Amino acid sequence: MNQLPLISTADAVNPVFLYLFGACLVLLLGITITMLVFVLRYHRSRSPQPTSRADGNLWLEIVWIVLPTLLVLAMFWYGWKGYLVLRTVPKGALPVTATARMWSWTFSYGGGVTSPKLYVPVGRPVRVELVSQDVIHGFFLPAFRVKRDVVPGMPNHAWFVATKPGSYDLFCSQYCGTGHSAMITTVEALPPKDFEEWLEHSHAAGLGGVRIDGAKLAREKGCLGCHSLDGSHGVGPSFKGIMGRSEVVVTKGAERTITVDEPYLHRSIVDPHADLVKGFPPVMPAFGDLKKEEVEALVEYMETLK
Repeated sequence: MNQLPLISTADAVNPVFLYLFGACLVLLLGITITMLVFVLRYHRSRSPQPTSRADGNLWLEIVWIVLPTLLVLAMFWYGWKGYLVLRTVPKGALPVTATARMWSWTFSYGGGVTSPKLYVPVGRPVRVELVSQDVIHGFFLPAFRVKRDVVPGMPNHAWFVATKPGSYDLFCSQYCGTGHSAMITTVEALPPKDFEEWLEHSHAAGLGGVRIDGAKLAREKGCLGCHSLDGSHGVGPSFKGIMGRSEVVVTKGAERTITVDEPYLHRSIVDPHADLVKGFPPVMPAFGDLKKEEVEALVEYMETLK
């Protein structure tokens, strides 16, 4: 039996858009032309007195009821057909979990592989489970006509298939705070062989085969969107000179003064509200999904920022 061709999300959405655009264009032109004809033909200077004695027209009334009804039903049919495609994930889809937080994305694969970019194989459907760690975000892939809300505590998913290699933008489509505009990453579509090589290399790196770059990790996780490197205050305290600095923190509602050390930084990454620095809002999400090696790499990086 021949396998049916795979319908991509773009194939499902594009005809609906073109149909709606075409219908609106025809209506716009038709109404505009009719209006202009009536304005010119029945202008007061040409027809100062009404000449029609018609009280109604049955066929005209039937036409303007039947045609709009058929138009709207066709819109519904096209939209419903496209919606079923968008919500029906093809068999054999690659499972990936997208974790959204203020203000970065993390994509998790099987075997403990994580990445700030969404790497996918060309020609294979990808099912993306959508998870938010803090507020409402939006998973938006313009190139693949995919946009789904990422709501805390509400399971949701999206799927797509890349038909050719390339780099495609991935945005957050919901305003999620001051760093919303920087919550941008990419979908990297690779040939199947190259994708498998990337997956194997990333898995080896996760097992300790490659040293984790703390500075790179801080950028990827969105840390630098809230914490400056030059001493200026942002949404959170500056990383500059943080190790050994004296800070007033709020612990279980009580203020106390602490000296920033490695245990405090470890605790603040995993549970940022345990000892909240006074004067800053409690908006930092918990990075409980980080591996021990990644937390240590971040702490080592902050130690170098004298």
